[in-house]
Amino acid sequence: MKKNNIFREKDIMHYLSRYCDDPKLNVWHLSILTAILALGYRQGERRRIKVSRSKIMQLSHVHTLPTYHKYFKHLQDLGYIKYTPSYDPGYKSEVKLCKKRLSQNI
Repeated sequence: MKKNNIFREKDIMHYLSRYCDDPKLNVWHLSILTAILALGYRQGERRRIKVSRSKIMQLSHVHTLPTYHKYFKHLQDLGYIKYTPSYDPGYKSEVKLCKKRLSQNI
């Protein structure tokens, strides 16, 4: 395993531990956030992650659109992510993990 990947795994664990400490987040939030982190890890991206709804739903095991939309939007409202949609089929949408929320006292 590359040294860079070990550091990245520590970053993921940092994010996950912060998410788990927030009582406002439930299993659906955590599942979606974990899917986003997994995509970021695969892409080698720490904060700006290319996403598609279908891939997040697949990785998070969220199988209904209403559930996905509700909790994905809630994560935006809570300040954990910033979502930038792409309406061009040739480009994926982007999720930015917000450091500001992670640094706040929860």
